[in-house]
Amino acid sequence: MSRSHQIVLALVFLTRLPLGRLLPSEVLPLSRAAWAFPLAGAVLGLLAGVPLWIMGTGLLPAALSVALAIWLTGALHEDALADFADAGGGRDRADRLRIMRESTIGSYGAAALVATGLVRVAALAALGPLALMAAAAAGRVAPVMLMRALPPARSDGLGQGAGQPSRRAVVAATLTGVLALLLGAPGPGAAALAMALVGLSVVAVSRRACRLLGGQTGDVLGASVLLAECAALVGMAALT
Repeated sequence: MSRSHQIVLALVFLTRLPLGRLLPSEVLPLSRAAWAFPLAGAVLGLLAGVPLWIMGTGLLPAALSVALAIWLTGALHEDALADFADAGGGRDRADRLRIMRESTIGSYGAAALVATGLVRVAALAALGPLALMAAAAAGRVAPVMLMRALPPARSDGLGQGAGQPSRRAVVAATLTGVLALLLGAPGPGAAALAMALVGLSVVAVSRRACRLLGGQTGDVLGASVLLAECAALVGMAALT
């Protein structure tokens, strides 16, 4: 698989952009494209930030940008976060895995979506489109790390089928996320704080996933994206 195909695969998987026709006919392993996840995040942030580019900072353009990001991803990460949050109400591992496959959203999931939505809008209202691009890129480092570090919690599903990215892919994704924060944050201090909070969010998701499920699933990976993105935005906004 060429590098260009890997980038396209990352975009097809993480967004609703109609790029599937650019991929070869054979099945491509997602883990091979993991290094490009932050690049796909940066593209997503660029497109979702159109209201902020046009209207400037403020609550309305920030809310429109968040809404556009949700549409561009098909609410992929929001659905994952809601399922992962609801899993906390399960009695045991089997019950939690069952809850995560249900189509309904419980109170934990709804609360998680409201909280992350408020954080994203409030932070972007003060930061602007460059920070959105940086946070979207940095947030997509999280699933690459978890795919490498944690075993699949199921014998089927996305978490198992995605495979394990190489150490080189994790390093490449991490460096891309760090570079995005250095370029998009309002200052080096804000970039450093954002990096630290992203790292803490990955550790928190990893520990919770291991405790509740014994590993990662597609919902865990998707939730990690949104939580890491929020962590990056909080870090940048805190020192603005």
